[in-house]
Amino acid sequence: MTDQYAVFGNPVAHSKSPEMHLAFARETAQDIHYTKQLVEEGQFEQAVKDFQARGGKGLNITVPFKLRAFEIADQKTERAAKAQAANTLIFQEDGQILADNTDGFGLVQDIATIHQWPIKDKNILILGAGGAVQGIIAPLLKENPTSIKIFNRTYSKALAIAEYFNNNKLEAIETLDNKSVDLIINGTSASLTGHSLNLPASLLHENTCCYDMMYGKDLTPFLQWAKGNNISQLADGLGMLVNQGAEAFRLWRNVMPDAKPVIAQLRAGLNQ
Repeated sequence: MTDQYAVFGNPVAHSKSPEMHLAFARETAQDIHYTKQLVEEGQFEQAVKDFQARGGKGLNITVPFKLRAFEIADQKTERAAKAQAANTLIFQEDGQILADNTDGFGLVQDIATIHQWPIKDKNILILGAGGAVQGIIAPLLKENPTSIKIFNRTYSKALAIAEYFNNNKLEAIETLDNKSVDLIINGTSASLTGHSLNLPASLLHENTCCYDMMYGKDLTPFLQWAKGNNISQLADGLGMLVNQGAEAFRLWRNVMPDAKPVIAQLRAGLNQ
C-alpha cells in the first residue's frame, strides 16, 4: 500500500516539496504519494488530525504553522525543542505525533558538505531574527564557529534569540560595524519584498561567503549585493530546502537519499 505524506502551509502553491520527495522516492525505491495542502489559519490542528486519521504517515510543515506543529506534538526531538518549532511530523504506530526540525541540518549540510564552506573557527553574521533563524542557531553552534552575531531591524527580537540560547559565542548586535566576517547568512525575506538591507561593503573581505536562505530563478537582492561587491562564493537556499527534505525523508523511511541530483533537478526546473 502506498504511504501518504504531504506538506501543509499557507501559502503552499509554490512549494517544491512534492517534486522533491517523489524524486527521493524514485531514487530510493520507496512507495509513497506526496501532496501539498493549503490549510486555513484556524484549521491547522484539525487538518493534522484528519490527515493522520486517513492513514497519513508524516507531514512537512511550512509557514506559518511551524510553532503550532511543535505544540501539537506528543513528543519532540532535541532539535525541535531547541528551535521551539517543527517542520517535520512523524505519525508513530501508537498514534503519537513526533515533532522534529530539520531546517538547521539542511542549512549546515548545504553550506559545509555541498558547498564545502568551513564553519569551524569562522565569524558568522546572521541577518534576521524570525523563526527560520531560530531553527538554524543550534546546528551552527554545534559546528564550533568563533562567533555568531545576529542583526535584525528590531533589535529586541535578535536579543531574545541570543538570550534564549545563552551561548558565549552568540550575540545580538544593534548596529552593523565595519568589521568584516567570514560568512553572512541572510535569514530575512526583506530583500525579496522590496526592502533594502542597506548593508555596508565593509562586512566583506575577499573570501567572505554569502548565503541566502531564500531562493529563486535569479540571484536574490542580497546575493546581487554580494556579487556587486566582488564576492564569488554565493549560494541561495535551494540546497537547504533539499537537504532538510532529505533528512525528513530519512526520518520517515529510514533511508537517506542523495540530495545533489535533486538539487540539480529543481534548479533546472527554476531556470526553465
